[in-house]
Amino acid sequence: MVHASMRAVGGRAERVVEALLETIGPAGTLTAYVDFEPNQDGEFDLEASPAVRDHGVLAEVIRTWPGALRSANPGASMAAIGRRAAWLVADHPLDYGYGPGSPLAKLVEVDGRVLLLGADFDHVTLLHHAEHLARLPNKRIVRYAARIGGVTRTIEEYDTSDGVVASMPELYFDATVRAFVATGQCASGKVGGAVSHLIPARPLTDFAVAALERDFA
Repeated sequence: MVHASMRAVGGRAERVVEALLETIGPAGTLTAYVDFEPNQDGEFDLEASPAVRDHGVLAEVIRTWPGALRSANPGASMAAIGRRAAWLVADHPLDYGYGPGSPLAKLVEVDGRVLLLGADFDHVTLLHHAEHLARLPNKRIVRYAARIGGVTRTIEEYDTSDGVVASMPELYFDATVRAFVATGQCASGKVGGAVSHLIPARPLTDFAVAALERDFA
């Protein structure tokens, strides 16, 4: 799973995707969090709705890459390319789309990794999966309406915008990922002009769940 700041990396996003696919080879799978920008009717179109602009240029390039597939939960939507792309995006639950059965849960299941290419630590979407798993009192729940296939659906999710609990500091994700990186369990270096980190998904999730339960349970 990749998060990238193309401004930090430099060059063309298409070349970055090509390089990543060359690196993982035909047996690998590349995925990115895309969310969605609604069309003029406010509808989620699985094939056409662009990635949210705030997620960067690379997310949209991955979404539109030849052969890319996309999961069907609007707000938690992910795009994937490669051997296990169909499995990764299949059967994405509409409610609680960062929990069991989600692409994030599957990433952990297969011991995948998160690559930060110049992206800030607080951009690690996988921590929303940790928020779902953590046993915390008074988790905040949000509901939003989404039009899918001409039908308006109400989708329920833990609050991924303002924090799953009311007392969560604004930069909690940043601090959590930074603390995990400091344990030495990831590889760090420079890609182009960008300081980058390759982080194992399962250990990070376990670390984040433990931190959440320590700090907010």
